[in-house]
Amino acid sequence: MNGINTITDRIDQDAQQEINALTAKAQSEAAEITARYKAQAERETQAILQKGTAGAALRQERLASVAQLEARKMVLAAKQEMVEKAFERAMKNMVSLPDADYIALLAKLAAVASDTGREQIILSQKDRTRFGKQIVARANELLEKEGSHAHPGKLTLSEESRPMMGGLILRENRVETNCTFETLIHVQRDELAASVAKALFD
Repeated sequence: MNGINTITDRIDQDAQQEINALTAKAQSEAAEITARYKAQAERETQAILQKGTAGAALRQERLASVAQLEARKMVLAAKQEMVEKAFERAMKNMVSLPDADYIALLAKLAAVASDTGREQIILSQKDRTRFGKQIVARANELLEKEGSHAHPGKLTLSEESRPMMGGLILRENRVETNCTFETLIHVQRDELAASVAKALFD
């Protein structure tokens, strides 16, 4: 809010300077006209003062509109930054889950995303080394338990690894299903951004 107040104060100062300048000019012109044309001075003085005051008021109104626009831009940028941080926080929370929960999450992702039950599971190098066999075994258990495929769960662990924050990729022949955390959050970002913003700012 300090930034918004600074902008508003700056605009008020600029507007006041405009008012002072216009008023001084109007008064000077009025004095000259009064000296030369006393009979006509009153009418012209009023006209000039009114014109100067109206011009200053219009200028102040325009500057105030600019200040409001800049303030709205700053607030919007702050909200967007907070929403972005919320998604980053979600990513960190998913990656830093306890081992058992992380294995269960990836196994569930694999089981839900599997079409045939025979895909290869591609993980990051770290996840492949630490949890690869457990994830595959758990995912196959889920497939067999659900019985949603024509064949029992026969997912296998790929020899390949990919750079990713977390999650997995399913591959069968040349067909891949991307279930990395990065992709899942990206896909959901537009849909969830409004909800996240509402939760943050309502």
